[in-house]
Amino acid sequence: MGRLNYLTVTRLDITFAVGVLSQFLKDPTDSQWNATIRILRYIKNAPGPGLLYEDKGNGKVVCYFDADWPGSPSDKSSTSGYSVFMGENLISWRSKKQKTVARFSAEAECRVMAAAASEITWLRQLLQQIKFGDV
Repeated sequence: MGRLNYLTVTRLDITFAVGVLSQFLKDPTDSQWNATIRILRYIKNAPGPGLLYEDKGNGKVVCYFDADWPGSPSDKSSTSGYSVFMGENLISWRSKKQKTVARFSAEAECRVMAAAASEITWLRQLLQQIKFGDV
């Protein structure tokens, strides 16, 4: 299952399913194991074309984020996520359960906003190094 997580970087079609199944890595049930096998069969029978990034002259970086509150009915933790686009190209994304239980929806939103801001800061520095060759 751990290796499937690496495939989610280039295979967006399996990202959600692998994310859900990865919550049960420690002690998977038979149905979760069967779901993992189904994902592997899907990958084998449906090779993806990969990711295509197009330069259409729009280098604007835009980020969208959201969090559900209280999220998971079993442990009441929120799931937060963000997507970062450069022009029309998705360049970074994340979806993850928050480690602590938020008391208010605004608290869950602030946590995901902080995570997204951190990612954008890192991406901005990376893009500046690539653009100006400061490696």
